[in-house]
Amino acid sequence: MTPGTDGGAAIRVLLADDQELVRAGLGMAVAHSPGLELAGEAATGAEAVRLAGELHPDVVVMDIRMPGTDGIEATRLLSAGAAGPRPGC
Repeated sequence: MTPGTDGGAAIRVLLADDQELVRAGLGMAVAHSPGLELAGEAATGAEAVRLAGELHPDVVVMDIRMPGTDGIEATRLLSAGAAGPRPGC
């Protein structure tokens, strides 16, 4: 676990986007941001829900439009307690 800026645990981020270039760019931004740790990456909403259950990230950054289970449905599944963090505003 990477320490945050205040010496506490870093915020673990899971990225979900079907476009590899977008995931790579966001992943680099997260990896180079103090206090953030890239927990994982998903190419589909279903993969994001599965990884959230396995990796227990603090935050999921999710694309809305993805093939199969889109980001909206994946967020519903996460909100229903299927796995992982609770969505917030």
